Amino acid sequence: MPCDDKNTFGKFAGFTFDLTFDDIPDQVIAYAEDLLLDLIGVAAAASATDAAPIAREIAFSQFAAGAHGEAARMIFDGREASIAGAAYAGATQIDNFDGHDGYAPNKGHIGVALLPALLAFCDGRPELSGREALVNLVQGYEIATRAGAVLHATVADYHTSGAWNALAVAAMGARLRGFDREQLRQAIGIAEYHGPRSQMMREIDNPTMLHDGSGWGTLAGVTAALLAERGFTGAPAITVEADEAVEYWADLGAHWFTFEQYIKPYPICRWAHAPIDGALLLRERGALTPGDVAAIEISTFHESARLASAMPETTSKAQYSLAFPVAAAVVRGRVGPDEVLGSGLRDPEIARLVAATSVTESDTYNERFPVGRWGDVTLVLANGERLNSGPINARGGPGERVGRDEVTAKFHAFADGPIGKDRAGKISQAVFNLHDRDAKLGGLLDLVLRAS
Repeated sequence: MPCDDKNTFGKFAGFTFDLTFDDIPDQVIAYAEDLLLDLIGVAAAASATDAAPIAREIAFSQFAAGAHGEAARMIFDGREASIAGAAYAGATQIDNFDGHDGYAPNKGHIGVALLPALLAFCDGRPELSGREALVNLVQGYEIATRAGAVLHATVADYHTSGAWNALAVAAMGARLRGFDREQLRQAIGIAEYHGPRSQMMREIDNPTMLHDGSGWGTLAGVTAALLAERGFTGAPAITVEADEAVEYWADLGAHWFTFEQYIKPYPICRWAHAPIDGALLLRERGALTPGDVAAIEISTFHESARLASAMPETTSKAQYSLAFPVAAAVVRGRVGPDEVLGSGLRDPEIARLVAATSVTESDTYNERFPVGRWGDVTLVLANGERLNSGPINARGGPGERVGRDEVTAKFHAFADGPIGKDRAGKISQAVFNLHDRDAKLGGLLDLVLRAS
């Protein structure tokens, strides 16, 4: 476990290199397996997005390994790219189907970078233990959460997750590749310097395939580790070593932020989840049909109110929409892959209700953000009756955790179609066996990295 060094980097290095499976509480290990399965399911569903094959093709053609370079297979593709290229492709793929985990206070996502980096660093290492894989994941969540908190506290602009995930990815590479402390210090410094400090609200206002900067953050983190391994310098990482950062790392190894990540029920920006839940609640409570509803009124916080209000033409716009997923919940009683990727984008009833949706910003809900994502929805019925959900907070986080049964059900809903029920079942079993003393990573690598 972490060493006794009093300086922050000493604590960081001790945690990176000395953390063991037995140091991590059982509930955190179990939740890390839930997070891992959820990420793989999102990656499977994301293979159907327009962005995924573009990213994989760029990785294959432009970020390929040289004749004597290390290669890694891309997620659900099977083709090889460089380690950095494969990690970039996987993170970009997951990032473009907004169903992956996140950390509410940081207003961003972590696992989207950790899973592709872990798989890329470990492809060709089937002997790696399942326990060591889980330790690397937990380590990544702990480092990225704190790096993100420091960045938010010390920089005025709201940067995407790629900016701080890069540090965790670089640290993961340092551990897996056997760095010394000085190489680690240089790696996280390089990663922080080159991590993409892209503006998140620009993407919210203009939804595209950029999403949360996770592809480039992962690329920067992997590349930083490989550069430092060869002697490239870039220290210090001020989000670790600056005086303002010290307090954020003080509880490293004692407080487990991994257990505070949320798991999304829906593949939509979580800022829209409370109204979605409200719409589903009212639909079920009133046994409503779509034709019963004449209009939808949403009350939410400022950032949520900036999500798109028009009927989306693309998957990217659908994921950063507020009116669309709430209307889909009313019409179909669900918000899943088919709504975001398929027929939902062409559903005339959903389009009718999107056009009949109004959004109001609430001071009360503003005060509860970002720790909470609160909102409420009112369904205005054709007969003039008004049904209100009451205040709702988005599910999936520490306050209302998604259990393993729901995680597994979501995984199969996302993965069974793209990769088949048999393969999905084998992945689920392999993930939930990783904590076993004799488990190896090799079986899971082959299940996730061969072509779908």
